[in-house]
Amino acid sequence: MSNLTAAWNRLFAVVGRVSMYRLGVLALGALAAVAFALSFFGLVGPDPLELLAAWAVLGVACAGTDAAAHRLLRRDWRWESSLITVLILLFVLRPTLDPWGLVGLLIAGVVASASKYLLAWQGRHIFNPAAVGAAFLTVLSVWLPVLGSSAWWVGAPSLAAPVILLGLVVLVRTEKVRVITLFLVIAVAVAFVRTSIQYQQAGLDLDSGMVFWQILWSSPFLFLGAFMLSEPLTLPPRRWQQFTVAGLVGLLAGWPIDIGEVSLGQERALLVGNLLAFAFAVRTAVRLTYLGRTVLTPTVRELAFRAERRFGFVAGQYLELEVPHPHPDARGTRREFSIVSAPEELPEVRIALREGSQSSYKKALALVEPGQSLSVTGVWGDFVLPARLSAPVLMVAAGIGVTPFVSQLRHLRLSGEHRDVVFVYVASDADELAFRDDLERAGILVIVFTRNEPATLPPHWRWANGVRLDADGLVQVVPDIGARHAYISGPPALIADLAPALERARSITTDAFSGY
Repeated sequence: MSNLTAAWNRLFAVVGRVSMYRLGVLALGALAAVAFALSFFGLVGPDPLELLAAWAVLGVACAGTDAAAHRLLRRDWRWESSLITVLILLFVLRPTLDPWGLVGLLIAGVVASASKYLLAWQGRHIFNPAAVGAAFLTVLSVWLPVLGSSAWWVGAPSLAAPVILLGLVVLVRTEKVRVITLFLVIAVAVAFVRTSIQYQQAGLDLDSGMVFWQILWSSPFLFLGAFMLSEPLTLPPRRWQQFTVAGLVGLLAGWPIDIGEVSLGQERALLVGNLLAFAFAVRTAVRLTYLGRTVLTPTVRELAFRAERRFGFVAGQYLELEVPHPHPDARGTRREFSIVSAPEELPEVRIALREGSQSSYKKALALVEPGQSLSVTGVWGDFVLPARLSAPVLMVAAGIGVTPFVSQLRHLRLSGEHRDVVFVYVASDADELAFRDDLERAGILVIVFTRNEPATLPPHWRWANGVRLDADGLVQVVPDIGARHAYISGPPALIADLAPALERARSITTDAFSGY
């Protein structure tokens, strides 16, 4: 394994421990600090006082709107969400000291924050809030130019390197590096073609190299992709759908289409992409009625629900469950859970969780009574088995990471499909081996890694007998790993440790516990 791959896996392990909202605040805050420092030397558009004034006005607008909405809806205010909207608008709009310009910033901030609640579906906003605010102000400026419009001064060349570095951290965290790379390739290529045509029509000579780098380093594409298009809440469920949205946004951003006096560029392009993403995801939003819970191990519980209607999902995907409750902590009122049940078991839906966390969400979930209805805001994920049934598969599960595999094995059993599967199960203790019955019914080879040897094991199961679970240990217990498609579900640190062995597999698909 190359040093670059090792560094990448370690970075993934580190950022995976930070919640998405918290990481977004830290990255955007660091970028704002860099921009503020550069403003003293005239290396960005706004000066220091303009930045401070814009930040203050946007802060009042967004925080005030969010606080009022949460009070009206009887929810606690999530300051991280407000701050992310403020910081994105700070880079997208034009900071100014002009009184009318500050009014424009105030309007954009109010509209952006209000869109989270007014333009929402099943508790999930449809459009990127900052894009809504910026687009609204841009359209309004057609009639009231004094209010200003979007400026995207974040495209200054001096900010390109910080945007790339901090944006990469966010993209690693959201696992959207490839999606945003496609967006950048299309946006830059289309913008280059558009610029070339404009040069030809004007009878000017084109320095291709200079124009290319100017588009890449002096355009807002880097920021738009890394900090706005990558927002998980406004992306569709499947990877191919995300690539489709990224391609559409890249096309519109690179070659804005004029509609009257406004073009479909930048934030307007993102809104069109958000609408397409919503069309992909709308049928996966559903309400579930809680039926009860089953104790599986000393720490693992399985929760059963009944869906109000059938909805589509593929074995291995996860849902996001909304549990409204007062005084939520920084991670809020939504969590992602791999679906344990198979599609064939609908309308019954099952998930599992590990108890012990003192988060406000899990405390609220523990108080849910049978018959109570909860919202699923959507279903996501590409942690799905190969389309070819004859492809040999290696499944590696750590602790609660067993859940997506249980769904897949139940699907195989209920659909009558057969696959060549080797299952590596990692648990802290033999008593924590959840879903033993499902694994036993699957009739596959299961290799168990626990500190203590299980008292009894079903047929086709064997204990690793003290083998250390690292790259060498995995190869030792699965010598034909090179012929298998590897799937691993567990904490980022484990994925990083096993990466050298997993790279020998024909393909690698991960389902990391990102903590989002």
